[in-house]
Amino acid sequence: MEPAAAWVPCDFQLAPCWSVEPGDFQLANWAMEEQGAVWAPGLPVQESEFTDITGSCLQTSSPSSSRGGQLIAHAAATSHSDPIDKAAQELEVDFHDMQMTIHNSNHVNPIHVLEEVASEFKADIDMMKTKIHRYPASIRGLGELYTVPTTVAVGPYHHGQHHLKAAEKVKHVAAYHCIRESGCSVQEMYDAVVAVADDARRLYDKDVMAGIRYDDFRHMMFFDACFLVQYMLLHTSARVDPSLRSFFGSYANNIFHDTMLLENQLPWQVVEAVMRFRNVSLREFVGSLRGWLLERRDPDQKRFASDGDNYEPPHLLGLLRFCTVGRNTRKLPPIPQTESIPFSASAVELAEIGVTLTPSKTTELIRMRMKKKWTLFTKLSLAPLTLDNVRASCLVNMAALETCSIQSFSGAPDEDSAVCSYLLLLSTLVQKKEDVVELRQKRILQGRGLLTNNDDTLNFFTSLQNLRLGSCYVRIMEDVEDYKIHKQRRDKVKAFVYKNMKIIIAVITTIAAVVSILGMLMPRLKSR
Repeated sequence: MEPAAAWVPCDFQLAPCWSVEPGDFQLANWAMEEQGAVWAPGLPVQESEFTDITGSCLQTSSPSSSRGGQLIAHAAATSHSDPIDKAAQELEVDFHDMQMTIHNSNHVNPIHVLEEVASEFKADIDMMKTKIHRYPASIRGLGELYTVPTTVAVGPYHHGQHHLKAAEKVKHVAAYHCIRESGCSVQEMYDAVVAVADDARRLYDKDVMAGIRYDDFRHMMFFDACFLVQYMLLHTSARVDPSLRSFFGSYANNIFHDTMLLENQLPWQVVEAVMRFRNVSLREFVGSLRGWLLERRDPDQKRFASDGDNYEPPHLLGLLRFCTVGRNTRKLPPIPQTESIPFSASAVELAEIGVTLTPSKTTELIRMRMKKKWTLFTKLSLAPLTLDNVRASCLVNMAALETCSIQSFSGAPDEDSAVCSYLLLLSTLVQKKEDVVELRQKRILQGRGLLTNNDDTLNFFTSLQNLRLGSCYVRIMEDVEDYKIHKQRRDKVKAFVYKNMKIIIAVITTIAAVVSILGMLMPRLKSR
């Protein structure tokens, strides 16, 4: 692990020049003078030197040293190669006599190298639910609308892309207001982020992180966390600076889209580090997310789940997924492992066989089920949806999160695969444009947010047919098939009755006449 370094934001050209004086923050030259040392984010600190680069006023002096307490000078971070890779390169395997030779004066035992690899592999598996995953191939193929941020980069995967650089300045403004509104010093809040940043680094893709210095990563985590905290505050009753509120309002759909991308996430412990200084009411924030699937939200949807207070999300997308899925109140047996479902049913086909599609009374995705009333009426209910590009992207990214973080859907709770189940069920129902019309008429698809036309909606749903089979989806499709089989039997009985109606009537009439005659004869026989 690299030692802590001076706070030098990666993209210092966009950083506003702020000055920090005891008890006061001014938007001019952000420098801090403590115990005879002056600190200025943006460049490494050199002793007694004044530097003017790209219009920024940066004053520097000699540093002091510590990891999390004082910010220290560090002109250039040294890049450390992976010790496992290095040791592995020092191993040579002779496949002729199956002997291993170590070209190392320290006589490294090859089993230790393999042990480290195995340990690292196990750690990766253990972190599956908290890692910041890359897109699986099935999702990445859907296109940039579902995978690439439009306005702001959060985390390292999309950091530095040209079309996202304008938002870097906004991050610095967000940091300024976070610090000022918290009443703490820059150093205190930054140290809190540094304390968790190095651990959070492990959650990102190792190949990406190999090209990012430790101090650069810490600065990225700090500014991104401040941005997200201010964005979350906007959705609560807390006061947010008018300039930030204006920016968030102008790019509301874009920012919501970007902050809910799988590859554009910040580990929750980093966000919490800033929230300890600038408190966010999670109950209010989560309440603002409820019912987001619909254009018109039901006020009752703002209730927070009873177990939500104890939920620790991996990141913001994970929190949205938790709010959207809901909790299953029914205890159902686990489904067996299955690779495919050999049967399907479109919306129009279900209508033809007597299954009525109905919107659930809630937008929680877990509430999808077949409901049988007597023997003649059956309903299939699922959450209603206002389908536009932003909502479509969020659903796809939540499905990608389930795909990457859950090793096996069979045996796992239904909630773990609810988004995949929901999207796969819709993709099964929508096979032709007539099915899209049927979903509209049945109020499953609502509002004005539908994709451009029926063709676009059809293309969206049919593109999702390669999603993994969620347990809720498997249960419903088995119920549908079971209903089809029983209906076929009932239809055969009906057809037999229809074709043989005259004979059946004649037989019934004959039986009735015999019964009537017997009824008349019985008293006479008894009297004898």
